[in-house]
Amino acid sequence: MSLKILLNRKIKSIQMKKVISGLLIAMSVGMISSCGSGAGNNKKVTIAYVNWAEGVAMTQLSKVLLEKEGYKVELKNADVAPVFAAVAGGDADIFMDAWMPVTHKEYMDKFGPKLEVLGANYANARIGLVVPDYVKINSIEELNANASLFEGKIIGIDAGAGIMAKAELAIKDYKLKYELQSASEAAMLAILKKSIDAKKPVVITGWSPHYIFSNYKLKFLSDPKKVFGEVETLQTVANKDFVKLNPQVSSFFRNFQLDDDQLGSLMSALKGADDEKVAVERWLTDHSEFAVRMSSFLKSDSVK
Repeated sequence: MSLKILLNRKIKSIQMKKVISGLLIAMSVGMISSCGSGAGNNKKVTIAYVNWAEGVAMTQLSKVLLEKEGYKVELKNADVAPVFAAVAGGDADIFMDAWMPVTHKEYMDKFGPKLEVLGANYANARIGLVVPDYVKINSIEELNANASLFEGKIIGIDAGAGIMAKAELAIKDYKLKYELQSASEAAMLAILKKSIDAKKPVVITGWSPHYIFSNYKLKFLSDPKKVFGEVETLQTVANKDFVKLNPQVSSFFRNFQLDDDQLGSLMSALKGADDEKVAVERWLTDHSEFAVRMSSFLKSDSVK
């Protein structure tokens, strides 16, 4: 075999190795790029929520807005303690109904290192003991003297809720001779309605915002010892790793804020709705500026 033929084969072999090497490098770069961006741009969000009217309303609104921008949204429903644990552990990404600085302080103390507060979405929240306005007493301090009127019962919600822990503390601090009964929010509201229809005294663990204040004439009992705190904010909390990997959707939640009229009308729109998505979309037709503003935070150049 001639030297020329050998040289040609050698040259072709070297060229082939370069081509193969180039292809391998290109494939590696592509894979690295895919791994580096996929986690942050898979457009999937898992929102955890508790069956509380304001949280359901904000969660459903966020779901509709995100889906309009191509996001796949999964909702996970649980009691408040599992919700905090899920977001902290990465089984969920977002929770929009953290009451601070009082109601959910113990959960933030426990799970805070793995959570990031994205901001307040509602600024005028309050918890406490609530009675119909026809009830003659006005303070928690008057409950013991009128225990027979209320059959010695305070009607509450699910046992793990922050407001229930505060109600237990109120019973202790005010030395109330009452039993705190836990139930679902729906069960508590059914008892409230039945009592109001019959004009009977009833005391519940209540909070605002809630559509019951639009449906009925109610009042908070004054709390001289400030067991239930004062005005609180509803905060959106997120898994810290999710925030790092998803700057755009995190920007959306950082800027998600509702005022009294917006949240009140949204809760009313969803109350008893057969289809939450349809109810939210109807609400958005009357609040188009809010929809446009929120969608802007999901655009590629809008991270704030």
